[in-house]
Amino acid sequence: MGMHGNAHIVWDWNGTLFHDNDAIIGATNAAFAELGLAPITLEEYRSLYCVPVPKFYERLIGRLPTDAEWELMDGVFHQHYAEQRGRCGLTEGATELLAGWRSAGHSQSLLSMYVHEELVPLVRGFGIESHFLRVDGRTGPSGGSKATHMVRHLEALSDVVEPARTVVIGDAADDAVAARRAGARAVLYTGGSHSRASLEEVGVPVVDTLTEAVEEAQRIAA
Repeated sequence: MGMHGNAHIVWDWNGTLFHDNDAIIGATNAAFAELGLAPITLEEYRSLYCVPVPKFYERLIGRLPTDAEWELMDGVFHQHYAEQRGRCGLTEGATELLAGWRSAGHSQSLLSMYVHEELVPLVRGFGIESHFLRVDGRTGPSGGSKATHMVRHLEALSDVVEPARTVVIGDAADDAVAARRAGARAVLYTGGSHSRASLEEVGVPVVDTLTEAVEEAQRIAA
């Protein structure tokens, strides 16, 4: 294998490598409409969003959704997201950054809470799958935390990846929490689901571009 101990990046997908903010907001508002809730803007979403997702809904409606409401909203969200994601593309510079990190002799993988059987063909369709040692999406129920998935992801890569030399790049506070649980570090990117203010509360480096994220990851993992 020969890469154990080298710098490794675990990339998040939605809102990080995949610039899908418009699809997320459109699908979220479609889900809200099912409960008679008013639509929200991207700025409102980014100031309130959190995981687990039912807690996000609690912030908006003042209570946790019932199981039936959650099932309905989750189904509507994923239906509308699938319809709208085709208009979205990779974040600016993502392809070049993936290729550059790999050509520099480093490794990288992709971990997402997006459903696995939808994620893999989407990544493949952008022609970037070969850059990753592993691509993992969610295989269980939606709405949970990323931490357990992160631990399993890095355990599956343990022959070639060392958590202490691993940096998670994501757009959500949960990415940093998951990294910490797995013994890795994190850099958070402001172009996705969270506002800069909410990301800065986590206590890890916060950057405005993926180029800065990779530079910070290189410094941290050195």
